Amino acid sequence: MRIRIVGAGVMGRGIAQWAAAAGHTVELCDARKEAVSEAADFVRSMLERAVQKGRMTAEAAASAVERVIPLGSPTAPGEEVRLVIEAVREDLATKTELFRQLEVALPARTVFATNTSSLPVTQIASGLADPSRLAGLHFCNPVPLMKVVEVVPGALTRSDIPPTLVELVQGTGHSAVVVADTPGFLVNHAGRGLVTEALALLEESVSDAAGIDRVARDVLGLRMGPFELMDLTGLDVTAAVIDSIWHGFRHSDRLRPSFLTPNRVAAGLHGRKTGRGFYAYGPQAPAPAASAEPPVTGDAGRPILVHGAGEHADALRQALVRSGASLETGPGPSDGALVLVPAWGTTVVSAVAADSLPARRTLGVDPLSLATGRRVLALTPASDPAAVRDARAVLARAEGTGEPPRVSVVRDTAGSVAQRLLASIVGVAASIAERSIATPDAVDTAVTAGLGYPFGPLAWGDRVGGRRLLTLQEELHRSTGDPRYRPTRWVTERARLGLPLTETGTSPADVGA
Repeated sequence: MRIRIVGAGVMGRGIAQWAAAAGHTVELCDARKEAVSEAADFVRSMLERAVQKGRMTAEAAASAVERVIPLGSPTAPGEEVRLVIEAVREDLATKTELFRQLEVALPARTVFATNTSSLPVTQIASGLADPSRLAGLHFCNPVPLMKVVEVVPGALTRSDIPPTLVELVQGTGHSAVVVADTPGFLVNHAGRGLVTEALALLEESVSDAAGIDRVARDVLGLRMGPFELMDLTGLDVTAAVIDSIWHGFRHSDRLRPSFLTPNRVAAGLHGRKTGRGFYAYGPQAPAPAASAEPPVTGDAGRPILVHGAGEHADALRQALVRSGASLETGPGPSDGALVLVPAWGTTVVSAVAADSLPARRTLGVDPLSLATGRRVLALTPASDPAAVRDARAVLARAEGTGEPPRVSVVRDTAGSVAQRLLASIVGVAASIAERSIATPDAVDTAVTAGLGYPFGPLAWGDRVGGRRLLTLQEELHRSTGDPRYRPTRWVTERARLGLPLTETGTSPADVGA
């Protein structure tokens, strides 16, 4: 296929490399002629690097380089051009005017695709004489490595175009997901679950950025914590996307932005590109993941009473027994014993008040952290510092011959850090499926490939268990009164019916209604 790529910046050159490597002829053009030669050189260097790393043969790379054809004008005639992929700046007027000119220059059979990440595809197409020929084809950066592409039909896009684009994408080895033309499409929308909740935790001083990142990496298994990710992307970019999607969904509580970002953006605390963000960067600065943790200094032999019954309390007792901790059986704690509460969606404070537990010696443990290499301990305003140090030492005892777990200390909050992050990730993904923005399979495929999560969010919810997840979201909503935690219909129905969160379910269309 002959593909014209308009825009030779970061995304355009990545798309050019992707298409040429897959065997397509690429016409590469830009309003700045020098940008085209720079992009062609970049594509050549990246293909040569692929040869050095053994991912391509020298012959295949040389052929791909020959298929990249610099073009003098984006609107030059081209009878053989089957597809135009636009990757110019994110401005509605600029994109619309470009497609108007292309509409005159190229045959009616040429399909138009915009790589917009934030503008409505339908609005771009509305300026054309024939809006049916345009769709969204949204790539993630870097294009050759991020193996998911969003295919976004506009309101008037011809029905044959999305399948054609899906076939093109899949023929290159990338995954294609069809997404409704909504704010943020799929990947950017789904990604708000993690970062908006992380910022909310920071607002509430539950932990600092490094502490939240540690829990996200070690308990949830994310490759990067949310604040590392925002520093990498650039907070100016992240904040703009958060605001855009929130406004687009008419101020949805689930997507509510943080008051922290505007001042940080104004101060230039954008992350890696400015040298300072949530972390410092430079030759002398430690990597975010290497930020120091305080030493364990407490008494690991102090007796422990686990409060409550049920699976979470049983799991905590078993973990303590395996580590050789001094475990009391109750019914109440002895005078010197610590009380550990395995809170699920609730607070330690509520357990202290409800069951008259000793406030100075009662602390919380996140059940999600018990099967990981990091335990999360929650303190309240009444916590005795010595009790916190001792509880941390008890939880840091190794179970058998394995490595001793690390222990994070956070402020008491409903659900603790990992539960809140996970509930938000799944809640936003469920709202995407509930609105039919994308199928459950597309949601999970796009998020794992585009965001690098260890599981798709709906599959992740199934791993936790639908009923358990619903309880978590209900308790978060009840404990906080915040509508951002209101369970979605998608989760509620499937949990109560015993269906997986990944199941689309029966709709009126399935029965011809």
